[in-house]
Amino acid sequence: MHMTTIILAAGKGTRMRSEIPKILHKIAGKPLLEHVYDMSRHLENNQIKIVYGHGADLVRDQLTHLQADWIEQKQQLGTGHAVQQVAGQIGDKDIVLILYGDVPLLKLATVRTLLTHVSEKSLALLTVNLENPKGYGRIVRDHDGHIEKIVEEKDATNDQKLIKEVNTGIMAVRGDKLKTWLEQLKPNNAQGEYYLTDIIEMAVNEGIKITATQPECEDEVMGVNNREQLSHLERVYQKEQALSLMESGVTLRDPSRFDLRGKLELFGEDIEIDINVIFEGVNRIGKNIKIGANNRIINSIIGDNVQILDNCVIEDGVIGAGSVIGPFARLRPLVTLANDVKIGNFVELKKSMIAEHSKVNHLSYIGDSTVGSHVNIGAGTITCNYDGANKYQTIIEDGAFIGSDTQLVAPVTVGKNATIGAGSTVTKDCPAEQLTLSRVKQFSVSGWQRPVKKEK
Repeated sequence: MHMTTIILAAGKGTRMRSEIPKILHKIAGKPLLEHVYDMSRHLENNQIKIVYGHGADLVRDQLTHLQADWIEQKQQLGTGHAVQQVAGQIGDKDIVLILYGDVPLLKLATVRTLLTHVSEKSLALLTVNLENPKGYGRIVRDHDGHIEKIVEEKDATNDQKLIKEVNTGIMAVRGDKLKTWLEQLKPNNAQGEYYLTDIIEMAVNEGIKITATQPECEDEVMGVNNREQLSHLERVYQKEQALSLMESGVTLRDPSRFDLRGKLELFGEDIEIDINVIFEGVNRIGKNIKIGANNRIINSIIGDNVQILDNCVIEDGVIGAGSVIGPFARLRPLVTLANDVKIGNFVELKKSMIAEHSKVNHLSYIGDSTVGSHVNIGAGTITCNYDGANKYQTIIEDGAFIGSDTQLVAPVTVGKNATIGAGSTVTKDCPAEQLTLSRVKQFSVSGWQRPVKKEK
């Protein structure tokens, strides 16, 4: 069976009140359209075609990585008109699946079930029963329960508006049948548009059976038309991911205050995550991990037995086993920590490697640096790695002790087991095993008086 999946993604989304095309708004950090695409690409022998229109240049620019045929609908004249743009690319024997770029949570299992009901003599339609069906096209059935047609709300009678079974717009049909019906569409409705739903009545008139299936949950087929719906589906999606992680043995202190915007790969058990933690991109974490509240972790690898205390940001980092990070630490991209490293309060690291058993405990900036093992970096230490045009390396060898409030002006090397006295500005290499100081001599002025304010 060869499939063609058509994803309709041309609409403006006026109710979003945004200059950004609706399908580019995001759930879990990923555009709505990309959610639909990622689901559909798991269907076998499937060619994906995306019909786009509003904000065409922006859509193509942001989603160039989607491997699909892109067809522009320059005039938005309804769903039927959108599918007509693809008609010439549909094989007669293809099974054509029609999806929507603003319906992001549709499950693969639901689609697979739908596809089992399509043949030369049947059309498969996904419907859902809603307690409040306002705004949706109603499924009109005959006295025997067979589907006769779909009536859009603006064209429905008062009795038809009471029907709770509604059309999701998602259907599967044979290519030859679809192309024939598309040619017969006419804009005879209140909107003056070409409704794809009109093909249902055409199919019935030809004796084609309309088989309806339904999703497990109505949120699967909910479209995003406004910010409230976007927010609702974000929480639905996050709840599903949280439940999946808890089933895998992860402790989430509050699943409603957890966000996964990408993938979280687990390589061990006993992972504990406090509230308001956000994972973005692809993250890999080991066993016996404790992650405190209000952390943001992006594209990072976290080894076994790591503690990440409250209020940290870690991006593109590698954290060795047994390390402790935070609270209030920031690891910018390209930081690699070996085992048993301590990065403490208000420390910022950038593009640096720190070997095992070393400490940067508080109030320091270490950038473009290579730090050896068993190094202690005191409070207020700064690597001055940028001269306004170029960046330079700082090398701190094993066992070095850097006193508080030290400025290391790169390029500079601190030798093995060297000690830097507190308050030093280091501009030259420091010999191994020696104490290096650069301080102004302290002196006191006798008889000096502090200025006194004059009375007004």
